[in-house]
Amino acid sequence: MRDNTQAEILAAGAVAAFTVDLLVYPLDTIKTRYQSQGIVGQPGRPAPVSHGLRGLYQGIGSVVFATLPAAAIFFISYESAKSALKFSLPSTAPQPAIHALASAGAELASCTVLTPAEVIKQNAQVLQRSSSSGHSRSSSIEALHMVWRSEGGAGQRLWTGYTALVARNLPFTALQFPLFEIFRGQIWNWKRGGAESSHTRKDYADSGQLQDTRQSKETRQNGLKSALVETGLVTGASAAVSGSLAALLTTPLDVVKTRIMLNAGSTSAPETTWEITSRIVRKEGVRGLFRGAMLRGTWTALGSGLYLGSYEMAKVWLKGTSADHPNFS
Repeated sequence: MRDNTQAEILAAGAVAAFTVDLLVYPLDTIKTRYQSQGIVGQPGRPAPVSHGLRGLYQGIGSVVFATLPAAAIFFISYESAKSALKFSLPSTAPQPAIHALASAGAELASCTVLTPAEVIKQNAQVLQRSSSSGHSRSSSIEALHMVWRSEGGAGQRLWTGYTALVARNLPFTALQFPLFEIFRGQIWNWKRGGAESSHTRKDYADSGQLQDTRQSKETRQNGLKSALVETGLVTGASAAVSGSLAALLTTPLDVVKTRIMLNAGSTSAPETTWEITSRIVRKEGVRGLFRGAMLRGTWTALGSGLYLGSYEMAKVWLKGTSADHPNFS
């Protein structure tokens, strides 16, 4: 992969990550608080869902800190793996399998950065802070101190949820990205009347060839604006549908992951995945494993649509500006 292409992917991933973090984070907080209801009773936390309108951005600092490197690792790994697999595998290899393998490898890499931030974030999201306190210290710092004081120390607890995070994210991405590529290809075909292949528009966006180079700058800029809007709508819709479906199906894994990471901030001894899962089923039934499914589906639909939509729009914009400014690359 060319250096300027990697730089463009890094920049596009950063735009996408910040867009989602700032706009969709409150829904993630409400979802986490709802899923944590089964462990109410520990001193000082968790915050009940009724407090969901207060402190919805608790823990945002840890996410912003980890988002840029995690997004960069994921997108570069995903794009590189797709190219490598297409080159190394037979031409008859099914595209969904290639996309699933590429996204799985990218998730394994990005989760190494995301796990500590996710542990801090989820413990910060459920901190019960009184409205009369000054909150001079950030919720992320408070959560880190809470994890630090836990049995086993921060070194062990911050990485407690890596396996659970991977166990949730791998099936999720393995479902979402093949569905996303299929939906996106079908929408492009539909918009083009089926006259072009499903990858024609994507290649157009990736290549940055905004019509004939002999056209005026104004014409190219109009073409860029049109491409940005069209890419954002098609990609956003495809990502929203595929993301919500994958989220609903993997909700049990998300519930278990949430409980494991909240356990990292407790004073009790760490519990195994099996112990936590068994307790959920015993106390709440199978329905307990789907706690927050609709919230998760809604949050993921909005998040995925904004995330991948802004990511692809940023790539188109970067390619378009580099066409007008050759020194950009």
